[in-house]
Amino acid sequence: MDALASNTLSKRDSYHSCHSGWLVLITTISALFLTLATPPALSIESPIHFTDVTDVAGIHFEHTDGAAGEFHLPETLGAGGAFFDYNNDGDLDLYLVNSAAPSMLYRNNGDGTFTDVTMSAGVSNQGSYGHGVACGDYNNDGYIDLYVTNFGPNRLYHNNGDGTFTDVTAKSNTEDARWSSGATFFDYNLDGYLDLYVVNYLDYKLDATYPPCFENPTFGTTEKVRGYCHPKHFEGAPDRLYRNNGDGTFTDVTKAANIRDPGGMFLGKGLGVVAADFDADGNPDLYVANDDTPNYLFYNRGDGTFAEIAILTGCAYSADGIAQAGMGVDAGDYNNDGFLDLFVTNFSYETNTLYRNNGDGTFTDVSYKAQLGEESYLSLGFGTGFFDADNDGHLDIFVANGHIFPTVEQTTDVLSYKQPNQLFWNQGDSTFAEVQFDAHPAVSRGTLFGDYDNDGDTDLLITQLNDKVTLLRNESKTPNNWLRLKLIGTRSNRDGIGTRITLTIGAESQTREVHVGSSYLSSNDPRVLFGVGQQTTIDKLKIRWQTGTVQILENLAVNQELVITEPLSNE
Repeated sequence: MDALASNTLSKRDSYHSCHSGWLVLITTISALFLTLATPPALSIESPIHFTDVTDVAGIHFEHTDGAAGEFHLPETLGAGGAFFDYNNDGDLDLYLVNSAAPSMLYRNNGDGTFTDVTMSAGVSNQGSYGHGVACGDYNNDGYIDLYVTNFGPNRLYHNNGDGTFTDVTAKSNTEDARWSSGATFFDYNLDGYLDLYVVNYLDYKLDATYPPCFENPTFGTTEKVRGYCHPKHFEGAPDRLYRNNGDGTFTDVTKAANIRDPGGMFLGKGLGVVAADFDADGNPDLYVANDDTPNYLFYNRGDGTFAEIAILTGCAYSADGIAQAGMGVDAGDYNNDGFLDLFVTNFSYETNTLYRNNGDGTFTDVSYKAQLGEESYLSLGFGTGFFDADNDGHLDIFVANGHIFPTVEQTTDVLSYKQPNQLFWNQGDSTFAEVQFDAHPAVSRGTLFGDYDNDGDTDLLITQLNDKVTLLRNESKTPNNWLRLKLIGTRSNRDGIGTRITLTIGAESQTREVHVGSSYLSSNDPRVLFGVGQQTTIDKLKIRWQTGTVQILENLAVNQELVITEPLSNE
C-alpha cells in the first residue's frame, strides 16, 4: 500500500507541475465568468434562527493579532476556542485562545451568562502567541484538560479538579516548539488513554529576513500593494503524534507510527485535523486539511502504525486533481448511510469540498452535486462543522468565512476581506440549500459547536480576527425533538472519544461518533446530540465502545440527556 501511494504521489506531482501554469489562467477566467454570468445564489427561508447573545452572556473577549506593520504570516491565522465542562457541573464552559494577548476561560453560570475565571484557573497562556486548543481527559481522572497550540512552544494544562489548572508541558513531554495550528486528542492504539496529534503549519521564523510581497492594484494607481506573503513561499512543518504512556507523560512516536508524507518528506502545511473511524473497522483514522498541499488521510492499520492513503482513496485533491488550501475540517454522516463523510473549507476561487464516503474505502468529491461548490467559490472558509441545526435528523453545515489579506479589495473587485458566514441546510436528498443567516460580514476564523444552554439544540460561537467573538444562541422554531448523550468510558478513555453510536427509528438510522477536535483550531461539545424530527420514541440505540463492547438501549423517550457509562466487561 505504501509503495503504491508513493508511486501515485510521483505521478500526481508531475501532473500538478505541468498544469500549474494554466491553472492560474483558468482560475482567473472562472472567477470573471462567475461574476458576470452567474446571478448570486438566493438563500431560502427556513425556521432556523440564531440570536447574537454575546453581550447578554457577559463574554467580553477580543482577539488581538499584534500586527505592527511587518506583515508576519502568523498574524493572519487568528485563533479558536473550546466548549468544554471543566468543573463537571453539567454546563459547557468556554475557553478562548488569544494570540498577542492572554487567552481567557469563562465559567458557565447555568443561567445564560458566563464569568471570567482566567486568573484563578491559571490558563492564560501568557507570553505565548496562541492559535488553537484541544480538549481531553488525558489521565482519566474525570476532569477535562487543555492543550494550547502556539507559534512557538505549546502548553498542556492539567485540570486539578478544584477549578485550577497546572502547566505540565515539560513533565508531559508535549512541548512542540514549531508553529502549531490544529490538534486533537484520540486513542489511536485503543489502550484507554487519549493520545495527541499536533498539526504544524510552516517553517517560519520571526528573526529571518524574508523578501516582502507585493500585488498589483486593480485600479487607481500603478504602485504595487504590500501585503502578506502566500504560504507557497515557505516550507511545510512536520506534524507530531504523541503516544500517551498512561502515567502523565507522552512519547513522540511520529516516526515509529509512520506519520509522514508518502514521498518520505514532510511537505504538508497543516491547519485542520479530525480523528474518526472512516472505514468502521474499530480503529480511529486521521484526516489533516493542508494549505496549498494535498490533504492527508492516515489510515490506522491497527498495529500502532498508519498509512497515508488520501490519494488512493480520493480525498487528497479536489475532483479536478488540484491541491486546495484546506483550512477547517469535520467528519459526519450527512447522508445517513452509516459512513462518515468529510467536509473541508478552502481558499477563495477553490470552493469548499464535500467528500462522500462510498463505504468501500474510497471518497468522491460531490461538492457541486451537493450544491456546495458554486456557493463557496468566492468565499474563504475557516471554521466549519456538521451539525443538525433544526433537529430534523439530517446534518447541516456551517462555514465561517473571512479573507487573510487585508488588502484584497485593492487587488480585486470580486473579493472582500470581511465576508458573511454561511449555513447550508441539508434537504434530506444528499443536497444542501443555503439558508438566510443573520450574520454581518466579518473576518471569521474558528467555530465552536455546543449546547451551552442545555435546551436541546446546538449553539455556535465564532471567533474573529482582531475582533470580538460572537455567541449565537439557537432559537430555531421547529416542532422537532432530540436526544443528547454523555458518555463515560471505564475501559475505553474516560471521554468516550471514538465511540460510535447508531440511533434507529423505524427503517431510518443515524450514525455519530464522539470526536471533539475539528472545525478550525477548536474543540467542541463532547456530548452527542441527535435530532429526531417529530418522532417521540427512539426504537434502538446501539453504542460501540472502542473496547469492542456493544450496548443496546431500546424504547427511549426523546428530549432528554442520557448519561451512559461503559460496562466493565464485554458480558
